[in-house]
This record gives sequence, C-alpha cells and structure tokens, in this order.
Amino acid sequence: MTTIISITVLGVLVLLMGILKKQSWLLPLILVGLAVSMALTLMEWNSIKTYGNGMLIVDNTAVAFSMVLIFSAFLIFSLAARYYRGVQRPLDDIYGVMIFALVGAVMMTSYGNLIMLFLGIETLSIALYVLAGSHKEAITSNEATLKYFLLGSFLSGFLLFGIALIYGSTGSFDLHTISLFVAACAGTYPPMFLAGLFLLIIGLAFKIAIVPFHFWAPDVYEGTPTLLTAFMATVVKTASIVAMFRFFTHTFNGIHGVWETTIWILAALTILLGNLTGIYQPNLKRMLAYSSISHSGYMMLAVVAFSAMSDNALLLYTLSYSVATIIAFAILILIREAHGNDFFSSMNGMARSNPVEAFCLTIAMLSLTGIPPLAGFMAKYYLFTTALEKGLVWLVIIAITGSAISVTYYFKPIIAMYLKEPAGISLKVELPYRIHLLFMTLMVILIGLLPWVVVGLL
Repeated sequence: MTTIISITVLGVLVLLMGILKKQSWLLPLILVGLAVSMALTLMEWNSIKTYGNGMLIVDNTAVAFSMVLIFSAFLIFSLAARYYRGVQRPLDDIYGVMIFALVGAVMMTSYGNLIMLFLGIETLSIALYVLAGSHKEAITSNEATLKYFLLGSFLSGFLLFGIALIYGSTGSFDLHTISLFVAACAGTYPPMFLAGLFLLIIGLAFKIAIVPFHFWAPDVYEGTPTLLTAFMATVVKTASIVAMFRFFTHTFNGIHGVWETTIWILAALTILLGNLTGIYQPNLKRMLAYSSISHSGYMMLAVVAFSAMSDNALLLYTLSYSVATIIAFAILILIREAHGNDFFSSMNGMARSNPVEAFCLTIAMLSLTGIPPLAGFMAKYYLFTTALEKGLVWLVIIAITGSAISVTYYFKPIIAMYLKEPAGISLKVELPYRIHLLFMTLMVILIGLLPWVVVGLL
C-alpha cells in the first residue's frame, strides 16, 4: 500500500511541476521519487499485510515483483532525457501517465480480490492507450493507439465477464474464498466457473501477448514511441504475467485442473510462433516485439509448473528479461536517431565505430537467447528445471527448441555489427548515457554469475 501511495503522489507532483512550468525538474523528481518508492517498498519485506478486507495483499512476492517493476521504470526514465531531447512540447503529461500506469502495474502484483485486479488492469490499460498515441504527428502512432484501444477494450470485456461468472459460481471476488470453493469442488467444477476461468485466462493472455491473442503486439510496438515501447515490453508484461501467476497460486493451491492443459498449449504455441516469426522480421524493433511474445511463452512455464520454486524462477526471469530488453531498446533509440530507421543494415560495422554500444547490444542479445553465463541463461535454467520437476518434459523440449530457433534472429544484429562493412555513420553517445548502458550490461552479467542473490528470496 505504501508503494501505491508513494507512486501516486509522485505522479501528482509531476503534473504539478507541469502546471508550474518546471520542466527541468521533471526527470530528477521522477528518478528520486522512484528511488524513494523502491526504498519504501523494500521496508515492507517480511511483513505480510492486508488492506481493505484482503483487497490488497502485501507479501514478499508482491514486494519483490513491485521492486522489479519500479526498477524497470527507473531504468526507462533514465533514457528519457536523451529520447526527448529534441522535443519542444511539455512532457509532464507523458511522464505522469507513465507513472500512473506503473501504479496499475503494482496493483496487479499485490491484489487479493478480483475487483482490485480489474482496477489495476484498467488503470494500466487506459494509461497505455494514451501513451501509444502520444506521438500525434506520426500516423503509425495513431494507428497503434487505435488498434490497441479497440482490441484492449474488447478483451477487457472478456476479462470482466469472466470475473462475473467466477463471482456467480463462488459468491465472492476474494481469492481466499475462491480457493476454498476450488478445494470443496475436488476437481469437479461447475460449467459456469470453468467458463469464467477461461474468459479470465483470455483477458490476461491479451495483456501478456500470448498466442493467439498476440496479433496486436508487433504493430502496436512498432507504432508506439520507442521509449514507451520499452515500458510496454517490460513493465506491462511483468505485471500481467505476475497477475496470472498470483491468481492460480492463490486460488488453486497446487491443484491442477483443466486450466493446466489450456495454459500448456498456449505456452507451447507462443514459444514456437514467436520464435519462428521473429526470424522473418526486417528490423530490430519488430524483432523485439516477437522476442517479447516468445518470452511470454517461457514465463508461462512458471504458471504451469506451479511448484515452490516457480515464484523464484519467475522473479529471476522477469528481472533478467527486463534489463536485457531495456538495453536493446536503449541502443535502438540511438540507431533510429542516427539512421532514421532500425533495419539491421543500419547496424553494419557498428563494432568499429561504437564498440561500447555494440558490446552492450551483444550482451543483451546473448542474454535473451539464453547463452551462458549471462542472466538469461540462468533464468531459463531455473525455469526449465522447475518445469521438469513437475514432469513437463515435452513443454521444456519445446522451450529449448524455441531457444535454439531464436539464435537465428538474435544473432542478426551481432553479425551485422561485427562482420559487415561499416554503414558510414557513427552513433553520438554522451558519457552519462554510455555509463547507464554499461551499468545495465554489468547487471546482466552479474545476475548470470550470481543468480543466488535473486533465487531463494521468495
């Protein structure tokens, strides 16, 4: 609760600075405010609290994933000065909406009631509809926000209908009460409950970009301003997968049912289609969109595995994936600024003109692929091990196959940077931006070498 209040106050202060015309104060205020929110969040460690008759549950799982969300937002806002440096208009509205979207994301990691889940999703979604179309002059941005709004609104109806059916079956929105109903059913669930459960899965699957509800992601990611795409690919995805994970762990208490097969199939299809389609993408941004889809499939393994280590494996995965993806988008910002596009040909010879940036992007791509000893490899190792312990051998084989396929497209920028002739244009990078890139890259390496720092926290 302290986290939600502190971030909300920060959002209000950002809007107030906009009214007072203090544009130069915005980013320092946001970065300090997010650091304070992380500190306040960390203070709630090992102190389980409930608010609003169980509507919000602040436990170690909520604290850990809230830290990942806030830290990801901190890294993204650290790139904002460079990304928006040529923009003349006030930016308090964009920054404020991003912060309020973060509030919705934190609510999704700590809800104890389906009403609070819906409020968190809508707080996040409405903010994203605005952010996707924030570049009003670009037709691609307008197209992105229209697609995202129409599809998101439609799928929110599925989610709300699913919650209504679950309420009609159990008589409560509270996760604990629903878990008692599930235990009493002993595997024989009423049709209304099953219908509500699958509609809830569909609604959350859209937010996570799970196949076959992924079709919006490539176009929306490509049309949305790059900095905000990074926010969607990390903060939004982490919040959505944690929301689904929290629902099943709190309501089914280790009881597998018909939903297991459904999520198994969705995860397998997402891994295969995301990786296979990623091979044919001509530019880095669209490739990262399909990369994001495939990683959604990997994260679903934690939901299906449903073991005591699932939350630790998912925590390590979301952290390593978020940092590596933000590095890739940070380099993407530089490439689009220098070349006006992000085709792989624009990266030719970048290792000669910008060796530091080429190294950072290489580490990010290798981590997302799952190459040891980087963070991405250790995250997949723990996730696959957790799934194997639950007998999900075929799903792990599909996941390993997907990782092998992903080498094809993750190595495209690496080959272009190191083996192709220079494109003739070097990236102009200021020292603070370069230090930020190196910091994130060092994190990816250290998390891979010291995964025990994260694993075992929950």
